[in-house]
Amino acid sequence: MAQSSVIVFTGDGKGKTEAALGLALRALGADFKVAFIQFIKAWAVSEDQTLSALQQIYGSKIYLHKGGKGFYYAKDQAQVKPPLTEVSKAEHHKAAADTYADVLTRTQSGDYDLVIADEINNAVHDGLLTKSQLRTLIKTRHPSTHLCLTGRNFSKDLLPLVDYATSMTKLKHPYDQGSLAIIGIDY
Repeated sequence: MAQSSVIVFTGDGKGKTEAALGLALRALGADFKVAFIQFIKAWAVSEDQTLSALQQIYGSKIYLHKGGKGFYYAKDQAQVKPPLTEVSKAEHHKAAADTYADVLTRTQSGDYDLVIADEINNAVHDGLLTKSQLRTLIKTRHPSTHLCLTGRNFSKDLLPLVDYATSMTKLKHPYDQGSLAIIGIDY
């Protein structure tokens, strides 16, 4: 592979993780070695089963890591009653740091053709990681490793460092009318 790229899926609309999963499928079809690493998400999501099944088929061609501890709201977590999670601030920070170390190692190693850091933008926005860490991840990736970053609130001042950036814009979502998330569609 002569050149790698950085791909960002961000915005307040649905479809960021789905787009990254589609990218992973395309990459596996092209005989790429893929690492799919999730920040934030601790709960069971439908893609977990699909990714596990793909791992049975592709073996070492796909690496999975789920490193989140759940939603984290740095500013108002303490004001929510009952608390959103029993996970402490320190545990959230440690999980993000450990997951970042994993994604950084796999991105720099040259062992993977595509590394997907799902929800990393949220981790940066929420203060679990720094913008400097995200910049380091982008700038120090192996020359043959494509990097995909997902999650809301990608910092626009980092746009010059990426090759593709797509903002998913919500036009309408059933949640706005009080509907709960739908399994298989929303998670």
